[in-house]
Amino acid sequence: MIELTSKQRKALEKIAHDIEPVVIVGAAGVTDGVIKMVQTSLDAHELIKIKFNEYKDEKTELTQKICTETDATLVRIIGNRAILYKQAEKPEDRKISF
Repeated sequence: MIELTSKQRKALEKIAHDIEPVVIVGAAGVTDGVIKMVQTSLDAHELIKIKFNEYKDEKTELTQKICTETDATLVRIIGNRAILYKQAEKPEDRKISF
């Protein structure tokens, strides 16, 4: 998990504006399958959105759990959507640069 500056956060928010959620947290909550899907999506895209259809009151805690387990960084929670970022390990695979 990396620390983002406010400028980096703003830049990531702008990029994420037009992105549709790729992971949806439903009635089952944050399962191993959801964690695996988040990890796979982060590896492919670096920046993703998660939508909370259920567990809206616990979205902050659940997002922190997801970030901890996937080593992702929370950019921001807006409404019932969380924006997560995880920089690609190999520099040549990075799609987002600051």
